[in-house]
Amino acid sequence: MTQPQTQAGQPKVTYIKDDFVVFRDVEKFWLGKPGHTFVGRVERSWRHADTGKVLYDLVELSANRHRAGIDPDYMRLLPAADAMHDIDSAPLSEPDTGAMTPAAVAWLRLHLAQDAALPARN
Repeated sequence: MTQPQTQAGQPKVTYIKDDFVVFRDVEKFWLGKPGHTFVGRVERSWRHADTGKVLYDLVELSANRHRAGIDPDYMRLLPAADAMHDIDSAPLSEPDTGAMTPAAVAWLRLHLAQDAALPARN
């Protein structure tokens, strides 16, 4: 869960443990180097002793690497609705399952298997 806090420009967000975020390695980005944007999972937040700014420790998912002291100005939340959009918008009336994304097909198979395991209602 996040709690937006209004501010001019991009709203401030408080991230919590296990939020999925996209973040940038600021130095690589401004130097034009490749590999500057990553997807991560929030591990914890903490306040910098000198500046008082809240920073975050993340796990960079593609490399399973810990990244400490990430500035939230360079992080954005990855909403679950975006990750699940293909399933939510799958063409369920479509006879050709090839028209659906693999994630939608996997979800439907799981859902149908769970329904088949339920006893019949009387």
